[in-house]
Amino acid sequence: MAALHGYVLGRGLLLAMACDIRIAAEDAAFGLPEVQLGMLPGGGGTQRLPRLIGIGRAMELVLTGDRIAADTACAWGLVNRVVSRDELSDEVGRLARRIAANAPLAVQNAKAAIRMALDLPLAYGIAMEQALQRLLRNTQDWKEGTSAFRERRPPRFQGR
Repeated sequence: MAALHGYVLGRGLLLAMACDIRIAAEDAAFGLPEVQLGMLPGGGGTQRLPRLIGIGRAMELVLTGDRIAADTACAWGLVNRVVSRDELSDEVGRLARRIAANAPLAVQNAKAAIRMALDLPLAYGIAMEQALQRLLRNTQDWKEGTSAFRERRPPRFQGR
């Protein structure tokens, strides 16, 4: 997860794009100015950006080297949400705790399935998702989660 504020340019943006979730402060400015220096955004920039914001917007951002504000980055799907600079750390912490409260194996496998969705045809992705679901059915966390739901109590996941 990335907490972003100030200038998020070049390698900083490349690093942020490698994160699963990006939360920006209102003062954040995003850009890939590499073409203005005679280079292209390496480190996966030309590959990750179109997947996040679409080809047209990625072309505009990369080919101009322009910067965009946090609210535009959010509207384009580059960041998940925008908060005030004062709230950034608390917001990231809240979200991290919400994720960490879930079953670790389920979170891990859900991330893997989502990542595979970018590279697999839909039918194969659904088959992979079903295979991962079958694996999870044999875990203690699955049993704990369903028991906790039936008993109307918070689950106590152990990652097993």
